[in-house]
Amino acid sequence: MATNINNAAAWLTEAKAHPFQVKEAPSYTPGENEILIKNHAVAINPVDGSLQSKAWWPMNYPTILGQDVAGETVQVGPNVTRFQPGDRVVGHAVGMATKRLQDNAFQAYTILQTNMISYEDAAVLPLGLSTASSGLFQDEFLKLNLPTEPRQPSTGEVLLIWGGSGSVGSNAIQLGVAAGYEVITTASPKNFDYVKKLGASQVFDYNSATVAEDIVEALQGKTLAGAMDCIGFAATPLTVEVVANSQGSKFVSTVKGGFNAPEGVTLKSVFGTTIKDNQVGKAIYEDYLPKALAAGTFIPAPNALVAGKGLESVQAAVDLQSRGTSAQKVVVSL
Repeated sequence: MATNINNAAAWLTEAKAHPFQVKEAPSYTPGENEILIKNHAVAINPVDGSLQSKAWWPMNYPTILGQDVAGETVQVGPNVTRFQPGDRVVGHAVGMATKRLQDNAFQAYTILQTNMISYEDAAVLPLGLSTASSGLFQDEFLKLNLPTEPRQPSTGEVLLIWGGSGSVGSNAIQLGVAAGYEVITTASPKNFDYVKKLGASQVFDYNSATVAEDIVEALQGKTLAGAMDCIGFAATPLTVEVVANSQGSKFVSTVKGGFNAPEGVTLKSVFGTTIKDNQVGKAIYEDYLPKALAAGTFIPAPNALVAGKGLESVQAAVDLQSRGTSAQKVVVSL
């Protein structure tokens, strides 16, 4: 049993409050198929800033935010055999879905569900990895072949990832390649080499006035397995345009809704935490990721941009992420 645990958190005291208030938080005991970890690093996602500043998601205040966490296991719950105290882990904190304080990352200790955890200390991974996996592999989305290590044999099909240098895109490229698909992506020219190192076979400048028609031309004679729009907003119509004018799947998974696709094209928004409730979570976090990280075939990406140390640095890190980063993910060490 874990003892002498003094927890603290960066609290969001009320809707749209700024800054977070660092103060004492409850101590938690892991339940069945859960572990308690001492957090060593947390990463910042765009959703964290928007939850704070716009209060668009129903939450009970005061509350704690945070999705991505890496740390050390201090206590395991009933029926947990995969982890032991002392194990280093990285996991997706799913408090946005469960609405439980203990399931959020911006605190000293967090409860993680065992099907949403992998070994390794890589805080940049979880939400981007879960969101990409949601759009690519769930039955109600693209339903692609699952990734394996070593990678799946080639399917002969092409996967389009719009916005390959961001958190979701960086993970989606690698997952698609490991699942046996050729990946075509978009990025700004300064990140072309970066996304190619992740496995993209071709990359196009998403700021080009002819980007959609250029990709359609590149897809001539090829079969599209589907597309994932990792940016949203202005990128969604362009992604849909490519899919509508290419051979193969007419399905687009997107991180942002609000666009009505034309007849014949299906557009659906993803929510990363949904994989905790189906076979995809286990397939990614248990079956694939530990082997791929150990083999070096999956790279924690984007690169970490350490913005400070301690829970007191969380607000500055969230503000930094909200101003925008390129091929980097903001991280706070604890």
